[in-house]
Amino acid sequence: MATLSEAYKEHPPIDPQHIIPLDFQAIRQVPTSHLWPHQTHDEEHAPSSPSSSSIVPVIDLLDPAAGDLIGRACEAWGIFQVVNHGVPSSLLDEVVSEATRLFALPAPVKNRALRTPEGATGYGVARISPFFAQLMWHEGFTIMGSPAAHARLLWPDDYQHFCDVMEKYQEKVKALAHNLFQLLLNYISPSSPAAAAAVEFDGALQLNSYPPCPSPAQTIGLAPHTDTLFLTILHQSSPGLQLFDPAGLRWSAVDHVPGALTVNVGDLLHVLSNGKFRTARHRAVVMSDTTQRVSMACFYGPPVESVVAPVVSPVDGAPAVYRSVGVKEFLNLKALHLDEALDFIRL
Repeated sequence: MATLSEAYKEHPPIDPQHIIPLDFQAIRQVPTSHLWPHQTHDEEHAPSSPSSSSIVPVIDLLDPAAGDLIGRACEAWGIFQVVNHGVPSSLLDEVVSEATRLFALPAPVKNRALRTPEGATGYGVARISPFFAQLMWHEGFTIMGSPAAHARLLWPDDYQHFCDVMEKYQEKVKALAHNLFQLLLNYISPSSPAAAAAVEFDGALQLNSYPPCPSPAQTIGLAPHTDTLFLTILHQSSPGLQLFDPAGLRWSAVDHVPGALTVNVGDLLHVLSNGKFRTARHRAVVMSDTTQRVSMACFYGPPVESVVAPVVSPVDGAPAVYRSVGVKEFLNLKALHLDEALDFIRL
């Protein structure tokens, strides 16, 4: 069976300018390629003043009502934060430390592990980069499965600890994703909650770095987008994530709650819920001219050879909003059309 990594390799090659990050350690001013005018940076009528306070709920997974609270959060915002999630705080600290160690390497060393034009893993800029005229103040490192092959290129004699931390982190977060998916499927279809136990997730771990910037207000860390798969589980070392509120036509900062993990709905979970769960449109802003921010995003979805079909409730009688779609087909649509991909499967 094909893996997520193999599916991405079937996409057209990416131009090297959309793979190779800046040498941020050598930059003294923002190059014109990375300047985002306010009318673009504050798109969709979002104000140029600081964003509004967070609307994202924080949910305790030990709360007996957690499943209902999570379901309602997905309906209203497509995003929530969880505490008592089962990922040890010591492991969260370790993964931040290892990500920081990676991004602190000199640019020529990081470029040893550069993602290839046909590849899906390794060092590089965000995969959404080709869809935007300007480049982002961002560098990333993508892991699908074991990171050992790329880690050896970075630390020939000292790569094992990095691999151990990343693999343990993926294991813990994947268990959390299964738990959350069980709760969400039960919320969508209370009559058949056991079906979630049979879902085998495929996924990726994306390490993100937003380096210190000479002019933070003139740049963007990650441009506005939605995620592709079922769930994204994010840990950020400091604030910077923002959520677009379509009702208020504004961006809201997602509060940085120490120890919490942020979870957002991806396109395929939006499809599975028959449009009931909102797919979260989000961005990352650059916060500081002196401090690096890192984040770790785990993406989870069904195997690429599987098909996602809307769960239509027999109670409310609502028709299907989307047709069934193969995961590989939707990955291809997303690679060609980004956030317009859902329009191609809408009924």
